[in-house]
Amino acid sequence: MTEDIKGIDPSVPPAGTGCVDCDAVGGWWFHLRRCAQCGHIGCCDSSPAQHATAHWKSAGHPLVQSFEPGEEWFWNYDSDVLYESGPVLAPPSAHPADQPAPGPAGRVPADWTRYLHS
Repeated sequence: MTEDIKGIDPSVPPAGTGCVDCDAVGGWWFHLRRCAQCGHIGCCDSSPAQHATAHWKSAGHPLVQSFEPGEEWFWNYDSDVLYESGPVLAPPSAHPADQPAPGPAGRVPADWTRYLHS
């Protein structure tokens, strides 16, 4: 994967440190994904609201990168293809290390596992 792939703008920083849509309504997430085109941070498909997929469907931006510490992989929603690595995107490359998963702290219900999508 190279920086000239349509759908990737390596100069755009992430939109925040957590799912911007969950943060707007007081929700929570399991893991985070970063849009490689506009920097939108959304929650993964295991999360109750699945905002990363919703962003792809509404904005048409097909490539996301994991926004989890230590993970570099990209996912292409259009082709259902996983890339183990890709171009370096503008920092930061992950949410803060002290932010728990699921997160954020204080908003995750005690019985959170029953809300996970599989």
